[in-house]
Amino acid sequence: MSKPVIRVAVTGGAGQICYNLLFRIASGELFGKDQPVAIQILELPIAMQALEGVAMELEDCAFPALSEVILTDDVNKAMNNVNWALLVGSKPRGPGMERADLIKENGPIFTSTGKAINDHAATDVHILTIGNPCNTNCLIAMHNAPDVPRSRFHAMTRLDQNRAVNQLARKADVTVADITRMIIWGNHSAKQVPDYHNARINGNPATEVIGDIDYLQGEFIDVVAKRGAAIIGARGKSSAASAASAVIDAVQSINTRTADDSQIFSSAVISDENPYGIPDGLIFSFPCRSIGDGTCEIVPGFDSDAFLKDKIKATTDELVDERDVVKDLLS
Repeated sequence: MSKPVIRVAVTGGAGQICYNLLFRIASGELFGKDQPVAIQILELPIAMQALEGVAMELEDCAFPALSEVILTDDVNKAMNNVNWALLVGSKPRGPGMERADLIKENGPIFTSTGKAINDHAATDVHILTIGNPCNTNCLIAMHNAPDVPRSRFHAMTRLDQNRAVNQLARKADVTVADITRMIIWGNHSAKQVPDYHNARINGNPATEVIGDIDYLQGEFIDVVAKRGAAIIGARGKSSAASAASAVIDAVQSINTRTADDSQIFSSAVISDENPYGIPDGLIFSFPCRSIGDGTCEIVPGFDSDAFLKDKIKATTDELVDERDVVKDLLS
């Protein structure tokens, strides 16, 4: 007997991230080669022609797992009966635009998206927000989907985690598979906090293996936090393939039972009643584990040194400020 179709909504479908993401979903890489998947792709009216070209390429790949492709500029149609909503699309930051202005510009987009999820998505829907500023965009969508459990909402900090893993591996001259417990705290912004203190290299503390605290508190954090800007400077475009790959990683970690501490991952989730003293009501990146059915929990027991505590306070304050900017949208 064939498996029920998993329906996935993807927003911003004609953009660069989606051009790298859609084919990986359709190929079966995300949910399995034997898992039928339908993709419901949302775009602005002005980009629908380009999206039709993407759909033609999806058809031409003849993916056995791909059961249906729906193209639409109607957010309600895009979210109809979906099991996963991957919110990639957002308004980009323009020249001279302050972060608060960007948050306000994206507010109406994620207000309507949250309402569409609430009214039309499947009862088991999970949401991953990728479009920046993703933590607060996710918060807005969550508040506008009051019938969906708050624990189903995630904002993606997996790309930051992957970047941090790569930097540690290069510094220690090991493979990325040797790095575990590499966690990002807080906001997906320049104030994110890559946690060198709890990271492990071949099971040993990264601080001991690398033995250079000045590097870990300086260059390491700086490179990870500013990696996106460095990529824009090098290729003239923002991260696309690596962001798409992080989406795959993030969804698979959420869906797959976390077998042991080496598989703990970063995800920005609702901070309510967390064990780390972060104020309730924020979408905040924590160490997480999955019980295997899409349900995740924050992992307790990660400690911090004084330097990281100061950094975590700064990223917390930033998210509180962002929440204040959009408080009128948090119905």
